[in-house]
Amino acid sequence: MAGKMQPLASGQWRNQTVVNMFILLAFRELPQQQLLLFLVFLAIYLMTMTGNILIVLLLVTDHHLHTPMYFFLGNLSCLEICYTSTIIPRMLVSFLTGDKTISLLGCLAQLYSFGTLAGTECYLLAVMSYDRYIAICKPLRYSSFMNARISIQLASYSWGSGILGCTVIIALTSKLSFCKSNVIDHFFCDFPSLIKLACSDTSLAEIALSVVSSIISVFPTALTLTSYICIIDTILGIPSNTGKHKAFSTCSSHLIVVTMFYGSMLAVYLVPSDKDLNKVVSIFYTFLTPLFNPLIYTLRNKEVNRALRKYLSQLTSFTC
Repeated sequence: MAGKMQPLASGQWRNQTVVNMFILLAFRELPQQQLLLFLVFLAIYLMTMTGNILIVLLLVTDHHLHTPMYFFLGNLSCLEICYTSTIIPRMLVSFLTGDKTISLLGCLAQLYSFGTLAGTECYLLAVMSYDRYIAICKPLRYSSFMNARISIQLASYSWGSGILGCTVIIALTSKLSFCKSNVIDHFFCDFPSLIKLACSDTSLAEIALSVVSSIISVFPTALTLTSYICIIDTILGIPSNTGKHKAFSTCSSHLIVVTMFYGSMLAVYLVPSDKDLNKVVSIFYTFLTPLFNPLIYTLRNKEVNRALRKYLSQLTSFTC
């Protein structure tokens, strides 16, 4: 019969005990700052939700924003809402109550949600790069290459790829037995941390992770890089500085978001570093990127900025 397992400070483990509860250590280095951490992450969560929900409302209510580019932006904002809600609420409860436990089923559910959304975001950012490539490099054919039907298909493919890829990984991970320890030195359940605790053969799950990660990351990254190489080449060929600035302004917001997301992801999974540094970098792409995205798109995009001012003006008139 499966039993719960307490933290094993000595590093020894019991072969006969199957783990069905885990302990997320999160920020164990700051035991006296739990209330402060609660307030900080609560503020981040509320601002992230407010910003992204506001973006979605603007895109739905303003007919000037009913274009493929803003349709993809709406998908990104919905994704960021789900992304943040997968991790932060559980952390807030932990900070407030001191309960750092999470069940195996809960851990797999969090891992599935996080993996699905991360994979979807990789493809969605690549699709948004392709959209900017068509708009800048082939403007006369934009309506043919990026109409409403194609936009929906590309967004559906992005979500479907994330869901399918993570489903394969979770199906294999759920078959593993965990008995080495029940301590996860992270603030959420991610695959590298969880797989280290398995006492059964993990080779098939690790191969599946490598294959799926390559499909989800390599192709979108290559498409994004290719798109921006072509975009930059086209912009440099524009004779006037005004034309260059106008062309670059249409994709600068997305370029900043892409750099933030891929830069922090690569820093965690490709660059060797200690656990504490990985936690800090993980905070960047799990919390700060969803927080900054609405600010970046609002401040640097004239059409979204205009729609926001119009919405706030109408809201002020209504309340008065």
